[in-house]
Amino acid sequence: MALSVRLDLKQSQTLVMTPQLQQAIKLLQMSNLELGTFVEEELERNPLLQRDESENAPIQETVEPEGNAKENASDAPGLEDINLNSQESSNNDSIDADVDNQWSSDTPGDQTLAGSGGLDTTSYSKGGGTADGESFDWAQNITADLSLRDHLIEQINLDLSEQTQRIIAAHMVEFLDESGYFTADLEEMAESLSCEKSLLEDVLTKLQRLDPVGIFARSLSECLALQLKEKDRFDPAMEALVDNLDLLGKRDFPALLKLCGIDEEDLSDMIAEIQALDPRPALAFDTSEIQAVTPDIMMKQGLKGKWLVELNSENLPKVLVNNSYYAEVSQLGLDKESKHYISECFQTANWLVKSLHQRATTILKVSTEIVRQQDMFFKKGVEYLKPIVLRDIADAVEMHESTVSRVTSNKYIATPRGIYELKYFFTSAINSSEGGDAHSAESVKFKIKRLIDDEDPKKILSDDKLVQHLKNEGIDIARRTVAKYREALGIASSVQRRREKKALLGK
Repeated sequence: MALSVRLDLKQSQTLVMTPQLQQAIKLLQMSNLELGTFVEEELERNPLLQRDESENAPIQETVEPEGNAKENASDAPGLEDINLNSQESSNNDSIDADVDNQWSSDTPGDQTLAGSGGLDTTSYSKGGGTADGESFDWAQNITADLSLRDHLIEQINLDLSEQTQRIIAAHMVEFLDESGYFTADLEEMAESLSCEKSLLEDVLTKLQRLDPVGIFARSLSECLALQLKEKDRFDPAMEALVDNLDLLGKRDFPALLKLCGIDEEDLSDMIAEIQALDPRPALAFDTSEIQAVTPDIMMKQGLKGKWLVELNSENLPKVLVNNSYYAEVSQLGLDKESKHYISECFQTANWLVKSLHQRATTILKVSTEIVRQQDMFFKKGVEYLKPIVLRDIADAVEMHESTVSRVTSNKYIATPRGIYELKYFFTSAINSSEGGDAHSAESVKFKIKRLIDDEDPKKILSDDKLVQHLKNEGIDIARRTVAKYREALGIASSVQRRREKKALLGK
């Protein structure tokens, strides 16, 4: 074959991940805090972006319950076939169409939503007020948090009269861990401070009398002992129990009864006293800010068995493009570089507004479908949690599984049963022994816990017995799966439960 040079023309299609497309994907999986931080940075960077201070109607959906189980439908009156009371807008590709540069429910491409009124979000209001409707000045009623160190130094200055002991005590405060335990070695500290170890032990004994009770303990046993001494409950039997916490952790009650020299009733009372103590006394003074979970979606019971689902408008950053400023700047005699900068800012601002709108509608669409498919869970509890996977939701909303996965990551929904992460509703399926609908893994765990809680102390249920009970309820499950779920719930084996209940009940 002769070698030659020639020119060919080939046509092909490729998918290019532009920077804007990559950023849109990142926006979809961001949590509400991350999204707020990103928008704040864009507001500082882009002069054509500004906050939308107007009050817009929330984006919401009305969902009717799913009638997918005849036996459940007979128990829950009002269950009907699937009927989403929302109509798709005629503009299906709203993300590519011209918008009003304002992210609100009036933007073209929103769904026309059925239902009466919006969700009552007064319980999520950021503001506060008095009964008379006057504004309440919270700033005047805020007290400064007292740190553990300041709390201890105040007591040291009052309780220790000698200056030397105060200096040593202040030095010892710096060796407390987050739980309030003293972590330093007294011999090494004596060498570093050039003092006798007996002096350090004397100061440490005085520090262990400070508030909170149990502070400056060097072990869990010593921490519990200090609290029991404060309650005047540290008798020889309690001392033996505290010194053998490892046996208590193993539930070796016969050995504890022998060591303490008491009967089963006294041991049960002593264990209850220990459980009421605080093993980490310093945590009461932990002033680190704990970020509460803020739901992205809210839902509540509507009329005729319907669910009302809407986005949490207080949790969504709202921005718009400053068209008037863009028009004003465009009329100025700018150089080529400045024109390019303004044009780029304008395109970025429009892209952000459209991306935020698309993110909001996508989250609402996915969460609405989850609520529809998990209707019986919201009505009757975890026992009726339906086993679904990402593919089930993706097929229903005509999206890719990866998109659904990003939407449900770090997103929370406030329901009548509490606040849940959207990922919670995706569980593996356990086959039905009767050939019916599969069971959710979470619901099976709930049934296992219920069976063990209701078991007769004289007839402890083994894993094989649990398998038989579950099969009688139509759940086809293996013994090793039952053991795995039981361990995940933190429930001891049948042998340990039998020994524990026999020791506590004296039977």
